[in-house]
Amino acid sequence: MEELLERLNAAQREAVTSTEGYVRVIAGAGSGKTRALSSRFAYLVREAGILPGHILCVTFTNKSANEMRQRIHNLTGDQDTGYICTFHSFCVSVLQEDSHAVQYPKNFLVLDNSDIDDMLKILYEERGLTLRHMTFRKARDMFEIRKLFEEPEYYLDLISMSLEQLRDKYWQAVKPADILFYGYLYQQKKCFGLDYNDLIQFSLYIFEQYPDIRLKWQKRLEYIMIDEFQDIDALQYQLMSVLSGYHHNLFIVGDPDQTIYTWRGANVRYLLDFHRNFSPSQDILMVENYRSTPQILAVANSLIAKNQNRIPKELSPVRPDGPPVLCFYGDNAQKEAEWIAEQMQALHQSGVPYREMTVLYRAHYVTRTLEEVFLRKELPYTIYSGVQFFGRKEIKDALAYLRLIACQDDLSFLRVANVPKRNLGERRMKFLQEFAEQNHCSLYQAARQSRENPVFQGSRLDRLLELVERFSSGQEDKPVSEVLAEVLDASGYEEMLRTEGSQERLDNLAELKQSVYEFEISCGEETTLEHYLSHVALFTNRDTAEAGDRVKLMTVHAAKGLEFPYVFLCGMSEGIFPSRKIRTWDGMEEERRLAFVAVTRAERGLYLSQAGGRDFDGSPRYPSRFLLDIDQSLLTFVHPPREELIAEARQYIAASKRRLAGAPAPAPLEPGRRVRHKIFGEGRVLEVDPEEGACTIQFDGMETPRQLSLAVKLEYL
Repeated sequence: MEELLERLNAAQREAVTSTEGYVRVIAGAGSGKTRALSSRFAYLVREAGILPGHILCVTFTNKSANEMRQRIHNLTGDQDTGYICTFHSFCVSVLQEDSHAVQYPKNFLVLDNSDIDDMLKILYEERGLTLRHMTFRKARDMFEIRKLFEEPEYYLDLISMSLEQLRDKYWQAVKPADILFYGYLYQQKKCFGLDYNDLIQFSLYIFEQYPDIRLKWQKRLEYIMIDEFQDIDALQYQLMSVLSGYHHNLFIVGDPDQTIYTWRGANVRYLLDFHRNFSPSQDILMVENYRSTPQILAVANSLIAKNQNRIPKELSPVRPDGPPVLCFYGDNAQKEAEWIAEQMQALHQSGVPYREMTVLYRAHYVTRTLEEVFLRKELPYTIYSGVQFFGRKEIKDALAYLRLIACQDDLSFLRVANVPKRNLGERRMKFLQEFAEQNHCSLYQAARQSRENPVFQGSRLDRLLELVERFSSGQEDKPVSEVLAEVLDASGYEEMLRTEGSQERLDNLAELKQSVYEFEISCGEETTLEHYLSHVALFTNRDTAEAGDRVKLMTVHAAKGLEFPYVFLCGMSEGIFPSRKIRTWDGMEEERRLAFVAVTRAERGLYLSQAGGRDFDGSPRYPSRFLLDIDQSLLTFVHPPREELIAEARQYIAASKRRLAGAPAPAPLEPGRRVRHKIFGEGRVLEVDPEEGACTIQFDGMETPRQLSLAVKLEYL
């Protein structure tokens, strides 16, 4: 253990050897928290003599738990690594041991989303519901909300009611939400199934109702360690509080600057207020960063310092200097993608494998232009936790509609004939296929010739044929982008996605429309539907590059917990990153934390980029406020942005800040504060005289200061 401790820095060593009481470790990005956690576990076992089975170490993903378990095994050499698991996995252990208390068998079923969807299919069919009443996703969300907030004692129904009583409650329900909720509880009872939230709720119920069981677990778990504490939610916090209630040994590790899951229930206040709720407690600050160069960390520190709801700290670099952080303002998305590809090719030529380069973005639809450029330049890539843009279902469906209009081919007909539903099931499609084979014609021609056949009575085949006939004749003079928009509307495809609540897929279709529009602009008036389909076929028939050496493309959320030698953070525009959906001050702070997470994924090189121009709806694209948050002296601009563009962006951002709900009141004007005047530009306050109602400001572009009324509108920097 002495050798192990010598390899740790002072803060890590303090964390490892602080065994008793409540300990809060604020661990910055790349500061070696996993090493500290695994070393502390080994220290408790090898030095303190604690049995591994008496230690609970909670992580937030099974992957992290497996990695932690392997590290601890390597340090201790012991096959018994105690409870190293997620909250949900731990609750499965509790219920497998004590589920008899709630009349559940040990072999109960843990339900995932696909299991819940299978139950929903049964309920929809039994009670004649459709997706217009409620989508599956909304139904799952409704179950979670009702269980957590509206009917938090639902589990009493599952425990106390007989199967017959639950079934009666289900069949007596009238409102769709009640039908689905009670029907779901009935289906759960039938198979003794519990979903993820049930696991914690049932465990807490057992601990509350059966003090002997609670005390057994409290005594067993002598030491509790929790990783990623900034992501903990209310139920997990309650469970942790109960489990640590006997020995009072609770060790937590987290970083409030990396709270990016509030939409999943995470509450950063649990970390920020830990010392108030668990007293006395010890605080340890780990800020030595082993991952990134000083240049990258300077950018990260400058960015996150703009957040107010945080514990102030600065990451300190351990690595030597690296290249400057490059920032590129492109006139449009095409030029942004071209620049990224050029930088990657230059890195590759200098000996850097493509697999060491990663593109991060806020939303998947941003990849469309990147993929087009990468394919044209034969730059190998792979989408991490996603599908290539032109391989996504909604994009292939939309293009199939265009191909069906242009070519009436069988593949396109088969793909979209029943999307959205037109009652063209297997029996009717088989009829068309047999008719086409016997008459040596296409499926579309077979449909036209068979439209009066009784077999299609009750179907909506006529609507599909009318759609194709309408758009295949008399549309030659229309722009392709207009045809695409009209087809997606007339076919009911976009309405289907709205009914399903698939906003991400709708965003992807909007990006497809943007790509068609840009293609028309670049090609001019001669653009035809056939011309566009030939062009896009180059992207849908993607060549496969060598398996191992590819650029990775992924969202920032997917990159959480990972690190990459070279990071390209693209799409840094207002409305993209930060997302246009952000409506509150707290939401904007979380977006900034997400940008901070993206920046701190980079080890050796960081590239930031933004595309100007206009969106499909005609609105201008401004540089992201997160780019402007960073001290501009820390960035190396490939082409310095126009001063007019930056001024317009700052005005837009200032106006949007005022619209954010929950925005804090502006700090008082005081000497030393940096401000911006709409005419005089930026400057520093020298003096404030409340009696005179005036302030004196030295503006950067003026030799002498100006005395202005306190009523003047100033933007605080």
